[in-house]
Amino acid sequence: MSRIRLAGIIPMEDGFALMHRKDVLKNPDMQEYYVFPGGGQEGNETFEQGTIREIKEEFGIDVKIVKKMYEEFSEKFNQKTIYYLCEYVSGKFGTGTGPEFSNDPKYIDSGKYIPEIVNKDNIKDIPLMPPEIKEKFVNDIKNRIF
Repeated sequence: MSRIRLAGIIPMEDGFALMHRKDVLKNPDMQEYYVFPGGGQEGNETFEQGTIREIKEEFGIDVKIVKKMYEEFSEKFNQKTIYYLCEYVSGKFGTGTGPEFSNDPKYIDSGKYIPEIVNKDNIKDIPLMPPEIKEKFVNDIKNRIF
């Protein structure tokens, strides 16, 4: 059975809240890139609850789910990712306390996790992963879906 990853698309200020990944040693092909915040579903939580929890862990903010936007399957990781459009509710951006910020040795090759708000006009110019979702996202920004 494939793993489920949940991810949030969070409009903030004049852009979107993304996780900037740097010095990712375990990925020699690409050591710096951006991803939508998220992670695996835990226990009996719904996809929506998992998305909200992951965003709280990674960014320290509370969001509410607006709607499901995209879904993709990665054969390489045997993983289905579901992307939800979220609305910022409260909290201070960048105060996440998830395990990726704990200097846990398990994350040593994962590099740095840097919460950033990227201006919507700059999204097309950054290495946002995965490429097929970036393409849909950039088109949706252009078409003012967000």
